[in-house]
Amino acid sequence: METVRVALGARSYPIHIGAGALDEAELYRPHLGGGRVAVISNPVVAKLYLERVTAALTRAGAEPPVAVLVEDGEQAKSWASLERVFDSLLGARLGRDSVIVALGGGVVGDLAGFAAAIYQRGVPFIQVPTTLLAQVDSSVGGKTAINHPRGKNMIGAFHQPAAVIADVGALASLPERELRAGIAEVIKHGFALDAELVAWLEANIARLIARERGALTHAVRRSCELKAAVVAEDERESGRRALLNFGHTFGHAIETGAGHGAWLHGEAVAAGMVMAAELSVRAGLLAQTEAARVRALLERAALPVKGPAIAPERYLELMALDKKAARGRTRFVLLERIGQAAVRADIDVQLVRDAIAAASPSASAAAAQ
Repeated sequence: METVRVALGARSYPIHIGAGALDEAELYRPHLGGGRVAVISNPVVAKLYLERVTAALTRAGAEPPVAVLVEDGEQAKSWASLERVFDSLLGARLGRDSVIVALGGGVVGDLAGFAAAIYQRGVPFIQVPTTLLAQVDSSVGGKTAINHPRGKNMIGAFHQPAAVIADVGALASLPERELRAGIAEVIKHGFALDAELVAWLEANIARLIARERGALTHAVRRSCELKAAVVAEDERESGRRALLNFGHTFGHAIETGAGHGAWLHGEAVAAGMVMAAELSVRAGLLAQTEAARVRALLERAALPVKGPAIAPERYLELMALDKKAARGRTRFVLLERIGQAAVRADIDVQLVRDAIAAASPSASAAAAQ
């Protein structure tokens, strides 16, 4: 078992990483409060892991947990799902001394975390991520949210978990498409923050795709180390933390424009990273050879490097709603070099259109529709 710590003073918490971690009662025990627990999951994940997590919680001293299942997929991040969660929590008479456990991928983690943030004005929660994307990114840092028809993650709160228990053994059951979507977030961490991680990925991407446990553990640990350091410095994304959104401004526009769930989050971020790299070149920040490395690594991971058929003006409209926008201007996370990102708001809109077109050959046809 390896542990990375997110240093946030009194709200600091551990990220436990290792095969079999979700079965370890001692990882849950310090965070159980009054001993009443609700496990939020979906039917797919629950079939695989709910019994094991329930057993571990019981061994740790919890009362028999309340299981709350929401639908699988991005559509679960809705007010309707949130209402069903609250109906279950209130029906079980769970109070402020209760704990919520988020068992699943990023969707479950976001929904359960937001429920924990606002249920009875806030209760603790534990993240038990079962996808690579959640283990390397969404389970860490306290961002919780649901979607709105006008944009992704538009309604939410910052609410840090009490602990993250990342069982890399759970990745063996992950569908191939979900695995590759998670690899996109590892790649994002490298290009935005760590050139050495990029070099490691270029040398080891085949090992990750083959699910070699050592490679998976390294990718999860290094991603968590990078994110933990940034979150400790800038918890609420007022500065450096925005760099973790490399590829996300374009990616969120893709998810919303294509319809939530049509593209996996990591797939949209992959295409978004190519657009952001192209924009970095056009803005005079990045060499074309380095932008080519972004595209090449994503291609080797069999991730999308072209966006869907969304007109450039629609991209601009959707990106104007991005949470990083300030004073009515869209801010872009661009690359100055491999491993060093920067936030820029002084980008000419025509350069943005050109970058979209470069990474989406059908965009021109879409614009004419």
